[in-house]
Amino acid sequence: MPKITSDSLWELAAAEVQQQESEEETVSERTVFLMGSKAGGKTSILLRCLERDEPPKPTLALEYTFGRRARGHNTPKDIAHLWELGGGTSLSDLVQIPITPVSVGSLSVILVLDLSKPNDLWVTSEKLLQAAQTQVEKVFSQSQKTKPGAKNPVRPAARVLPKDYPDRELISPFPVPLLIIGSKYDLFQEFDSEKKKVVSKTLRFIAHYYAASLVFTSIKSESLMSKTKSFFSHLAFGLDRGKTLSSDFSKTLIIPTGSDSFSQIGPPSVTDVDITSLHAKNPKDLWRKVYEHVFPHQNAGEQKELKDPSKDPQYSEPQIDAMRAQKDQELEQYKKNAAKSWKGLELET
Repeated sequence: MPKITSDSLWELAAAEVQQQESEEETVSERTVFLMGSKAGGKTSILLRCLERDEPPKPTLALEYTFGRRARGHNTPKDIAHLWELGGGTSLSDLVQIPITPVSVGSLSVILVLDLSKPNDLWVTSEKLLQAAQTQVEKVFSQSQKTKPGAKNPVRPAARVLPKDYPDRELISPFPVPLLIIGSKYDLFQEFDSEKKKVVSKTLRFIAHYYAASLVFTSIKSESLMSKTKSFFSHLAFGLDRGKTLSSDFSKTLIIPTGSDSFSQIGPPSVTDVDITSLHAKNPKDLWRKVYEHVFPHQNAGEQKELKDPSKDPQYSEPQIDAMRAQKDQELEQYKKNAAKSWKGLELET
């Protein structure tokens, strides 16, 4: 056995310290995209998860912030890029800004649904998830077409579930990690028990269908916000999300991805309609029709009207709006005068 000198011991120790320092200096960057019900509490939840003591303001279109967290003493802080989409479903086209070839490799999505407005839940979740999924798949497709010789090609790996994932062959996993948050539970818990059961079972179905985590919360409850923060920190910084599981319909739902199954959820809850008469194309379509039988969507016309955020009352600015109205009036008058002048022209023969 060769003799180890003191010099070589120092070299080995120095190499080990250098390796540890290089590992510690690696900064993790993740992107979390929040979207959901209009005025559903997205900003309030985000501020609480980031432990920022400031009053929430209405989100104007799309807003960016970031969070940082150190993994240890004297180590660089990991960064979470946080995007929040405002306006409910009316501005879903903006998903292309946070979902890019650069971000998609470390992207997670949080869908916040207002439990106190159950009539909007299905439409809101379906439209926003479809918009985000289409953009993610578009970016994935573009990344596959990157030329072999291109500099730093981005080829994000598709999300793969474990082979023993419940109902693996029956679900349609969202292409990136997804968390569904049911907000305003303090108002929801006052609902009739049967209506609460319909909402809870339906959201369990949606979450399991997309292989997502599901948690109900309220900013008025420190305990529920603590559970919500664990799920958020798991997506934003890779921390342990905890092992809490609650699937009782009479209580708050806390269901990590992979902890549920269709057999545990059971069939859709409905008593006054024959399910076979709904003529559903597939299980998801059946759940949608049953849910909308109990909670019909009522705001179909509002979304089209609020496509222009300048007409949204939550963004009103009296002085700016007055000036805008004056300019619009001047523009209309100019159009009328221009039309008259064209009609008065005599074409030369």
